[in-house]
Amino acid sequence: MAIEIEVLTLFPAMLAGPLSDSIPARIQDRGLATIRVHDLRQWGLGRHRSVDDSPYGGGPGMVLRPEPVAAALVALRRTDSTAILLDPVGEVYSHARAADLAGRSHLILVCPRYEGVDERIRGLVDLELSIGDFVLTGGELPALVVIDALIRLLPGAIDDESTTEESFADGLLEYPQYTRPAVFDGRGVPEILSSGDHGAVRRWRRREALRRTLERRPDLLADRPLGSEDQALLVEIEAEREAAD
Repeated sequence: MAIEIEVLTLFPAMLAGPLSDSIPARIQDRGLATIRVHDLRQWGLGRHRSVDDSPYGGGPGMVLRPEPVAAALVALRRTDSTAILLDPVGEVYSHARAADLAGRSHLILVCPRYEGVDERIRGLVDLELSIGDFVLTGGELPALVVIDALIRLLPGAIDDESTTEESFADGLLEYPQYTRPAVFDGRGVPEILSSGDHGAVRRWRRREALRRTLERRPDLLADRPLGSEDQALLVEIEAEREAAD
């Protein structure tokens, strides 16, 4: 069953290009996902289809009004819907959340603009997501990030092995990858990768994934239960680091 995704935005053209090219386009062509982009002004107020107003209490910028979002959600929501607000104060998007959303049937993504959203909009959605600790001009780019990360996890979207061995799939950063040429700028490919010993290659990749995670994202290892092989590999890595010092 294909996932259906509705996107509410004031700038539909910002999503058209990325969603109609490359892997997202192929996923839709295969019928694995249906993505519909809606202009929020369709539910705007009055003759000018207004969607924003100045903030109570004063201050800079404009604030997204609740009525257009509420009307849009009434029109699009179903019993199986998950409505999501893209907002800097939301839950930080992760691989685990992408996998969770990929298993749902109908998503509605709300892309805010201007200075922010009327606080009452938060009570209309099921989830708030952020793509990082920074502020963008709107929710369109976060919506694209959310969509791209989750639709590639749909069964049949891309090669299964590509998603099971990549960064964060099992809580670690991905191991280093190499392709031709065998030597580039004086740097070669680790010999073990062309040894034909699949067991040794698997172990090397696991060790390098642990090494990279330890060096770049030690927080991912902090509360992670490690099996005996991973513990042994970490001992090897620590010994190599001490020897290098």
